[in-house]
Amino acid sequence: MKNFIRNIIKIYTLTFIILVSSCCSDPQGKETDVTPGAYQTREYIPYLSNKRIGVVVNQTSMIENVHLVDTLISSGINVVKIFSPEHGFKGDKSDGEIIEDENSEEYNIPVISLYGNDKMLNAHDVRDIDIMVFDIQDVGVRFYTYISTLHYVLEGCAQNNIPVLVLDRPNPNRQYIDGPVLKKEFSSFIGMHPVPVVYGMTIGEYAGMINGELWLKDSLQCKLEIVKCENYDHSSYYDLPVNPSPNLRNITAIYLYPSLAFFEGTVVSVGRGTKFPFLVIGHPDYTDTTFSFIPQSDPEASLHPKLKGQKCYGINLQGINADSLRCNGRIELSYLISFYNDLNLGDEFFTDYFTLLAGNNELSNQIIEGKTAEEIKESWQKDLEKYKIIRAKYLLYPDF
Repeated sequence: MKNFIRNIIKIYTLTFIILVSSCCSDPQGKETDVTPGAYQTREYIPYLSNKRIGVVVNQTSMIENVHLVDTLISSGINVVKIFSPEHGFKGDKSDGEIIEDENSEEYNIPVISLYGNDKMLNAHDVRDIDIMVFDIQDVGVRFYTYISTLHYVLEGCAQNNIPVLVLDRPNPNRQYIDGPVLKKEFSSFIGMHPVPVVYGMTIGEYAGMINGELWLKDSLQCKLEIVKCENYDHSSYYDLPVNPSPNLRNITAIYLYPSLAFFEGTVVSVGRGTKFPFLVIGHPDYTDTTFSFIPQSDPEASLHPKLKGQKCYGINLQGINADSLRCNGRIELSYLISFYNDLNLGDEFFTDYFTLLAGNNELSNQIIEGKTAEEIKESWQKDLEKYKIIRAKYLLYPDF
């Protein structure tokens, strides 16, 4: 039986690679000179002049090779506070690491952590701010926490009557919509809104949806302005110039993330604590021992990786072509189902974290019951159609 399951997994992997390698006649995507909102300085510098500015930024907040904070300061803008999300201002903190407030020696400006013991934006944090600027590269996946930080920024600013200016950036997973829509009772910081896992919006569009759908506390609305990207639509390809977080180190990992991150709520490792996170899948008891890796502590990426120091056997996805993945446009459930069957652990395969990632308690039950990937995906469709109607109201660019 184990050998049968092992062979099925190999077939799944080979089939997936073949499918993604042949699904698009133009593997490079739509070639355009996409320019993020932050680059449109003529659109927002005059708006910020003679005001006290707060910025929500990290290592991705770049205008070519210059950080947004440097650009603002050199333009005479009064930046009074810097706010940072998960992984910190410089993007060098481990996943899940609680980050304390500090003072930037480079700028002599306070850096307020929005990923500390309190993830909300408090009144005392913004009492000396006239406008808040938000400029962070998202990856278009519900459990990627930058959109949760965005929620709390919009909420805190709405409560204190402070306008928010979002400098929009392209979404690398922009070309499709997939996954279960989150149910309210499973809301958490890794999923705050009734959206699917892959929601097909830029972070500027997403901000408009949070605000417009009254998802903020007490149905508040923030005064929101968005500086759009130039030469962009939802079929445009954009190669991220800076890694969005320590464990998403290349575009292939970013494309695989919506599918592989479900393993974070299981006993299986996705390579945190290695040089290739979100490019491998493994567990010590996996039956095929052809490929292996050993997670180790990495202070700048994963301090306490799952299965630390244990030899994990599994699947190496580093050879999948990124251009083909971009064309594929779907969440791939076959790996999750196959590892569940191979390890034969029953419901012990899943941790409590899995329901927060899925946004429901149905996905784990469907896998336990032996549902196929196609049957599971069919169960998502009604909610996805409802979501697409909501999403359409907030799109700023031509759709795919």
